Amino acid sequence: MPAIGAVVALAAGTLVTLAPAAHAAAGATLPFTSVEAESATTTGSRIGPDYTQGTLASEASGRQAVRLTSGQRVEFTVPRAANAVNLAYSVPDGQSGSLDVYVNGAKLAKTLPVTSKYSYIDTGWIPGARTHHFFDNARLLLGQNLQPGDKVAFQSSGTQVTVDVADFEQVGAAATQPAGSVSVTSKGADPSGNGDSTQAFRDAIAAAQGGVVWIPPGDYKLTSSLSGVQNVTLQGAGSWYSVVHTSRFIDQSSSLGNVRIKDFAVMGEVTERVDSNPDNFVNGSLGPNSSVSGMWIQHLKVGLWLTGNNDNLVIESSRILDTTADGINLNGTAKGVRVRNNFLRDQGDDALAMWSLYSPDTDSSFENNTVSQPNLANGIAIYGGTDIAVRNNLVSDTNALGSGIAISNQKFLDPFSPLAGTITVDGNTLVRTGAMNPNWNHPMGALRVDSYDSAVNATVNITNTTVTDSPYSAFEFVSGGGQGYPVRNVTVDGATVRGTGTVVVQAEAQGAATFRNVTATGVGAAGIYNCPYPANSGTFVLTDGGGNSGWSSTWADCSTWPQPGQGNPDPDPNRNLAKGRPATATGSQDVYTPGKAVDGDANSYWESTNTAFPQSWTVDLGSSYAVRRLVLKLPPSSAWGARTQTVTVLGSTDGSAYSTVLGAAGYRFDPATGNTATVALPSGVNLRYLRLSVSANTGWPAGQFSEVEAYLTS
Repeated sequence: MPAIGAVVALAAGTLVTLAPAAHAAAGATLPFTSVEAESATTTGSRIGPDYTQGTLASEASGRQAVRLTSGQRVEFTVPRAANAVNLAYSVPDGQSGSLDVYVNGAKLAKTLPVTSKYSYIDTGWIPGARTHHFFDNARLLLGQNLQPGDKVAFQSSGTQVTVDVADFEQVGAAATQPAGSVSVTSKGADPSGNGDSTQAFRDAIAAAQGGVVWIPPGDYKLTSSLSGVQNVTLQGAGSWYSVVHTSRFIDQSSSLGNVRIKDFAVMGEVTERVDSNPDNFVNGSLGPNSSVSGMWIQHLKVGLWLTGNNDNLVIESSRILDTTADGINLNGTAKGVRVRNNFLRDQGDDALAMWSLYSPDTDSSFENNTVSQPNLANGIAIYGGTDIAVRNNLVSDTNALGSGIAISNQKFLDPFSPLAGTITVDGNTLVRTGAMNPNWNHPMGALRVDSYDSAVNATVNITNTTVTDSPYSAFEFVSGGGQGYPVRNVTVDGATVRGTGTVVVQAEAQGAATFRNVTATGVGAAGIYNCPYPANSGTFVLTDGGGNSGWSSTWADCSTWPQPGQGNPDPDPNRNLAKGRPATATGSQDVYTPGKAVDGDANSYWESTNTAFPQSWTVDLGSSYAVRRLVLKLPPSSAWGARTQTVTVLGSTDGSAYSTVLGAAGYRFDPATGNTATVALPSGVNLRYLRLSVSANTGWPAGQFSEVEAYLTS
């Protein structure tokens, strides 16, 4: 395949190709590369896409996954050098089992255990919540070094397993003990995981004051939490090697600080959410000038629930998976805290939160984090605080009761410190974020500014934002408590919106915002919904600062909510009917998934399974249309040599019975003429599902399209 001038970034477990940009890339720099199961080869059945709360697909990365019954398999093509894999999966409630693992066709001796033990969480005291948290993660060292292009397959050995995404990683060798450190094993810790190592850890911490406690490779069981942790480093051999098994690691209300926690895993046994229990990796305070890095934190209630003095704390380069509540919550008094370059998946509440209870969080930030699939609440939430920054984060696939990012004055409890100073929200990318709120009976936007319990009077600067495929709106301004408090002093500058189910701006509160350089494509209903609640509570003034395009229309009827894809009839008969619509294929090569052919970017592309003709690609246009013209594209770069693809065009009105619209014919793609082929369809054809079957390609042994466009005009 040709190399093209582009940047590859990880978006919630999906590799996506982005055009080069001056702004910093969003999300964390991760040690693994993820591959979606729906883009892999499988004998199972694909589920989704689905955005309905309470469904399995709605909690999956990309809102799609692959279901395996006994004997069925999903086979991934390894995208990078790797010797380890982490698999996100779900099994039916009450069941456990294992997956057989194959590498390049050879079955491994070890299997991957799967269980529902940590899934299916009920939080009936949270209004609007349903049973959730369907997916879990399991990891495996493969015992061999794999290269790009190698195959790793997972096969059900009896239990039904739904596979979501696989993370492939090259794990380095275990670190060695630092000179002068105190090993927990020297104090009697049991690396087999059988004995209780709690006292050994406490003794090592006491002996190593001002130094390093070393946690060698092994499994260590702690039966109660640690306290009095200060002026010490807790260091492991790496998060794949040194594993501490406990549901409460550190629980202390204060510390002198200077604590360093690094390079090991903490695996809990939390199977329900009990908010009165401190079932957290860290509960309370690490003290000033502390840090957490290189950690793997899983199966706890919360990763870090921070109160007291945590001034200048840094939390970085860590993974927090499968928590029943928040990933990280700065629960007031945080000063100068930096949370950066972390990966969070499957949180049962806000993945990253600042909650200014008792005293404000100040001068603190969430930067360059990747958040995937929070299944209740927001990806990132700022509840009050002064001079807070949310920069360069990547958030995807929020589910119920949440936005990708929420900037809010919802207080929950008193005393609460509302938003103040300058709130900076810059360089963030939000993919498939926003959700229906069953308590409001209307949706929450991808990015929400919420005067829930009091007016938003802080300066809120939202800059350089990318919103992709929001199921509802891109930007929401609301007074979520229903009291009609105003949202003021908001500027949205430099946003790219690619696909909204309903509108770009959802204004439901009185107030004002200025919009500059906001461009939108693929808008589902109208550009603006401007209906403040309660009625007659005031107006929301949108000031056009210039450079805006693609969202000038306004939803006309405040007595109804626009539904995804509904709206004022599109006045443009030249609209590309396929853009942004759901696409599937018989197979995909690596990260070149079907949706790349309808994403509006001619530089990204779908590529079928190689050397396996014929291969087909299908798009659901949403309704039946009298399509008269197709435009097929490949990337325009001259690196793509000229080629001819043999394509058959088929159509269907129900997605089941397909008929041939045009028989097999060769279509020439030549970069000298834009790498574009136009296909005229006969009159009298009406179709909702458009399928292209590729049986030959003179330039590469696969079907390839960077864009498939469908038009009503000939």
